[in-house]
Amino acid sequence: MKWLRAAVGLAVLLAVGAVLASGGSSTDSVRLRYLAKPNALRSVERFGTERVVTVRSLGEPGVAGPDPRWLARAEPLGAAAPGWARRMYERSLLVLHGLTDERTGAVIAGAREGWAYVWPRDAGAVAIALAAAGYRGEARRIVDFLLGLDLAAAARFHPDGSPVGGRAAQGDAAGWVAAAARAAGVRAAVPSQPWRNRADYQEGNPGDYLANALASTPADGPQIHPYRWKSSRRPGEAGLVRSADDSGLDTAAAWAVRPFPHPSLYPLARRTLLRLAAGASRYGLLPSGDWGGGDDPWTAPTAWTAWSLAALGERRAALRLMAALRRDATPAGLLPERVDSRTGVPTSTTPLAWSHAFAILALRQLWP
Repeated sequence: MKWLRAAVGLAVLLAVGAVLASGGSSTDSVRLRYLAKPNALRSVERFGTERVVTVRSLGEPGVAGPDPRWLARAEPLGAAAPGWARRMYERSLLVLHGLTDERTGAVIAGAREGWAYVWPRDAGAVAIALAAAGYRGEARRIVDFLLGLDLAAAARFHPDGSPVGGRAAQGDAAGWVAAAARAAGVRAAVPSQPWRNRADYQEGNPGDYLANALASTPADGPQIHPYRWKSSRRPGEAGLVRSADDSGLDTAAAWAVRPFPHPSLYPLARRTLLRLAAGASRYGLLPSGDWGGGDDPWTAPTAWTAWSLAALGERRAALRLMAALRRDATPAGLLPERVDSRTGVPTSTTPLAWSHAFAILALRQLWP
C-alpha cells in the first residue's frame, strides 16, 4: 500500500497559495457548484466508496507556489519548534487560506461534494486558529459571515449564507460562533440556541451530549454539573462521557479546556483525555468510546485532544498525538478527515479545514 499512500499525497498548490488534496489517477472529475476559490478545478478521486479531492490551478502553466507575503504575516511558532512543526503549521495555514473566501469570509469544510458547505462549528474553529496565528482580519471576516447566518435553520449553509436542507441545526453552533467572535475580538451578541435534544459533532441522533453542553454553557455563567457526565459504571472509565447514559468517554472532553474553558471540569477532563490518549492507535483517536463508525482514526479529535492536553501541561501525551497526526498527513502535508486504521491511507475528505485548524492551535499551544 506504500505506493497508494504516496500517490494519494501527490498534491499541487493553488495559485492563491492554498495547498489542497491528495492525488492519484483520476477516474471521475466534477466542478463543484460552491467553491471558496472559484478558479480552482477540483478533481474527485475514487478510493473504494470514498472520494478524495485534488485541486489544480486553472490558467497557469505548471504549478504555482504559495504567496510568501501572506505566509509572512503569520505569527511564528516559538524558536524551539522543530522543523516538522513549522512545516505542519505553514501547510495548515495555507489550507485554511485556500478554503476561505477572502471577500465574504465563508469557509467550506472541504473541497468535495457534500463537504463544500459552511458548518458553523468548523468555520468557527478556523476563525479561532487564524486569530491565534495573527490573521485577525481574516478571522473577523469569518465571524461576520457566521453572525449573518440563521443558526436555527440548518446544520450547514451554502457559501452565500442560505441553509442546506437535510440536517437540523446542531446544538453547538452558537457556542462556536461566540468562541470565534471572542478570539477575533468582535464584540457581538450571539443569539443562544437550544442544545438539548440536538445532534452533536458526531452528527447522529438527537440527544443531550457533552460537546453541545460544553459549547453552549458560557465559562462565566452556570457551570455544568460534572456528575451529569461522569461515568462510574465501566471499570476504570471515570471521566467525561458523551451522554449521561454511560455512553463511553468522549474526546469532546477536550472542549472543556479549549476553547470553552470550564475550570471546574479540568480534573475530569485531564483524566478523560489521558485515558483516551493512552489507548490511541498509531494514527490517532476515534471520536469517543461508543463510536460506531468503524476503526478509522479521525484527525480532528486527535488534534483537539492534543491542543487541550498541551494546555493542561500534559506535553508528552500531546506530542504523542501530534506524532500520530504527522503519520496521518499525506506526503504533501494534508490532513484527511480520517485514515485507514492499518495503513494510514486517507479514507475521506482531504484536506479537512477543521483538522488543520486544530493542528494550528495545538502547535501554537506547544510552541507559543
